[in-house]
Amino acid sequence: MPVDPIIVEVIRGALEYIAEEMGIILRNSAYSANIKERMDHSCAIFDEIGRMIAQAEHIPVHLGAMPLAVKEAIREIETLYPGDMVILNDPFHGGTHLPDITLIAPIFYDNKIVGFVANRAHHSDVGGRVPGSMPGDSSEIFEEGIILPPVKLLEKGELNRDVLKILLANTRTPLIRKGDIFAQIAANNRGVRRILEVIKKYSVDVFKTSIDEILNYSERRMRAEIRKMPKISARAADYLDDSGVEDRPLKIQVEITVHNDKILVDFSGTDRQVLGPVNAPLPVTLSCVYYVIRAITDPTIPANEGAYRPISVRAPEGSIVNARPPVAVAGGNVETSQRIVDALLKAFAQIVPDKVPAACQGTMNNISIGGIDPRTHQQFTFYETIGGGYGARPNSDGLDGIHCHMTNTMNTPIEEIEKRYPILILKYELRKDSGGAGKWRGGLGIERIYKVLTKAKLSVLGERHKFRPWGLRGGLPGAPGEYWVIRRNGEKIQLRSKDCIDLEPGDIVVIRTPGGGGFGNPEERDKSLVIRDLLDGKISIKSAIDIYKLEEEPIRKLRNKIPDRNV
Repeated sequence: MPVDPIIVEVIRGALEYIAEEMGIILRNSAYSANIKERMDHSCAIFDEIGRMIAQAEHIPVHLGAMPLAVKEAIREIETLYPGDMVILNDPFHGGTHLPDITLIAPIFYDNKIVGFVANRAHHSDVGGRVPGSMPGDSSEIFEEGIILPPVKLLEKGELNRDVLKILLANTRTPLIRKGDIFAQIAANNRGVRRILEVIKKYSVDVFKTSIDEILNYSERRMRAEIRKMPKISARAADYLDDSGVEDRPLKIQVEITVHNDKILVDFSGTDRQVLGPVNAPLPVTLSCVYYVIRAITDPTIPANEGAYRPISVRAPEGSIVNARPPVAVAGGNVETSQRIVDALLKAFAQIVPDKVPAACQGTMNNISIGGIDPRTHQQFTFYETIGGGYGARPNSDGLDGIHCHMTNTMNTPIEEIEKRYPILILKYELRKDSGGAGKWRGGLGIERIYKVLTKAKLSVLGERHKFRPWGLRGGLPGAPGEYWVIRRNGEKIQLRSKDCIDLEPGDIVVIRTPGGGGFGNPEERDKSLVIRDLLDGKISIKSAIDIYKLEEEPIRKLRNKIPDRNV
């Protein structure tokens, strides 16, 4: 049945905003700072066979993986009724890592399933060996929290209280978990209602036909973009610092082949899965591929299954990009995903060089602190990720202090941290000289310093402490990350990028995140931009002279205006 293309476009816009509205409901209803403030959640809409038809502009690593979660729920749950909701977090059954809990709701019209809505949210504790459920040195998934295969949390609109009890019994913060779960339920309920409003307005036949048109439209546009690329192959590799358990680098290798209007992405040669939390399930790897190809083609192409049809992925089973149980995976979602992106971009820099930036910070800098809050005598779990430098681009500097690539979250406001947790923030600023030098400078990393006011367990899960974010076309690498604990007696302990340590009241945690890589020869940088960076406190006088070759005369004239900390 042919449908007016204007109606198709109206339905497409409606679907995309429904996903956005679901996210608004989820964020506004959530209890945890991680969802309410950092917006660590994602929402999407699917047709009756599990094809993703619309998504909100939320978290890339969530959105590319959710289609497998929906299809897994359809496969695992034999009978669905109106009012049902399926919950899951199992990384080997459509999830990413255990803190990411997904809720999926079928949409019924005339007693038939016409689609699904789904949302995924990062819960700041789902049990496991350490508060935050993100141990930097876990060796198997059972250390990382409760595992939920696809099961019904709601049946015919009634809450399955037994499933909820099991979940809440396995978290250190059950009240907050319960609030966040109910927020996810509310978001799905809103999505179902809005989709039914669209169907009632245009008819179910028009709705289904429009979905096919929307998917085909995205496919045509993606194929058109791929046809513009050189028909070549390119290979690249990048490395993780270590596994968190064994002190050796891990290689991610990729070969990209552009053929007519299709792209093959082959990860053969990537290291095998390891002891440690950096193994990535296949849904995470697919998310990375889809994100990168969308970013280097045309981001205005509607993000749905149609856009991904021209893309094929080979990921060797049992490798760190297609891990199999029971290996640990907490860091695969947050850290290995970033390195997969870096390897992909390094390869695409040989194919479409004007569309690829230098390496971004390449980590999410996961920080978890948990213990007993002396004010309430209740357990608390604080979790956040910290931004860093974005890589310099072919015609502009990288952005400073921002979350990059597979994450799209905000920071946690200092006021919110100090109100909710027995933690003080002593410093929060950009890291001078951390951006890779170049004709275009890499973005600056961040220094964030915490003081804990009670006994606590700290878990850090990060990257780029050994392998600095690379530059392009002569640009220099960004500064590596650093994590420190300073004891009350002044003792300084440098942490590994993946580490766990006990804290005492008054201990200080210092997090210095990596800067982005530079682009182009630093000596070609416009000297007015070097002076601007000096005045803004982003580079030191030493860097201005030694790296950017700025003459001492202009520095002498400006010395009174240059911040003292830059001398």
